Amino acid sequence: MIKKICIVYTHHKLGDLIWQLPYIKAISEHHNQNVDLILREKTQGKKILRDEKYINNINYNNFRKGIFYWVDVWKLVRIYNQNKYNHIYILDKVNKPAIAAKISGIKNIIGPGIGNQKKYLTTDVVLKDDDWKLNYSEQSKKLLKLHKINLDNPYPQLNFDIKKFNEDNSDLLYKGKKIAFGVDSFEDYKMWYEEDFIKLAELLHKKNVFDYVYLICGPDKSHIAKKIIENSKKNYFIDCSKKDLSGVATAIKNSHFYVGNNSGPLNLSAALGVESFGLIVNDAISELKYSKIQFITPKNYKDNTWIRDRKNMKTLTPDEVFSFLENRIR
Repeated sequence: MIKKICIVYTHHKLGDLIWQLPYIKAISEHHNQNVDLILREKTQGKKILRDEKYINNINYNNFRKGIFYWVDVWKLVRIYNQNKYNHIYILDKVNKPAIAAKISGIKNIIGPGIGNQKKYLTTDVVLKDDDWKLNYSEQSKKLLKLHKINLDNPYPQLNFDIKKFNEDNSDLLYKGKKIAFGVDSFEDYKMWYEEDFIKLAELLHKKNVFDYVYLICGPDKSHIAKKIIENSKKNYFIDCSKKDLSGVATAIKNSHFYVGNNSGPLNLSAALGVESFGLIVNDAISELKYSKIQFITPKNYKDNTWIRDRKNMKTLTPDEVFSFLENRIR
């Protein structure tokens, strides 16, 4: 009997999805079988994961609450039944995909089992309830270990056909040296100030580090890119706020290096193998330990400290960031 395996991940942030890629690949290798995924549409997983060889198909489910809860459960049931899966792996503690799998009569339903989810799984091998304190990556790592699934490499890696991405986003292919600034974040308190990005660009440009700078941010934060361009009065900034994730990935992959806030594109950059520098001030670098991101922190920074005040980002100055970069960029 051919195994058909589906992995469900319900969180909407790009960075969180990227952190799960090593565990998704490990499950695929454990079963010697390509896998299907069910993700939130907001991740744009169909675009950024389209060239990953261990992934077959991706379906979207928005995992809503309230009156749409059961609508989404039955959508999951329909996906499960159409594909006749015999293994469902759930990489978070959400009940909905486990309930749907139970309704569908799937024989192998595996998940963290934290809280009520354990009632709908087909295994007693689950995490402890207090493991909810672990970050999502650590939870998945522990889940795989409990089920004797080998993890060769915990560092996220993304592969795609750069030629195809370049063809789809040819308007981003400026001649000359490019770098990328990640100027927004899902959480405002993680964002470095616009005037500091402007100053950093000036310092780098004086050293002939770049000809152009891609400004990476989502459409909902397009005002940030616009403010940087207008206030700087420079023509070397390229606004990428209207681009989807395939365009963002194209800009990053065509950059010499990436420097930016702790956000999804920073994790995307590191996974793409681009030299990546994270501006970490108000959150913990320990959460990013399975990453090839190089961290730039202010003086007297303390790990495992969370500060919810954007003003504290001012403790990391453009001069400090420039000095860090100057000693490391090739």
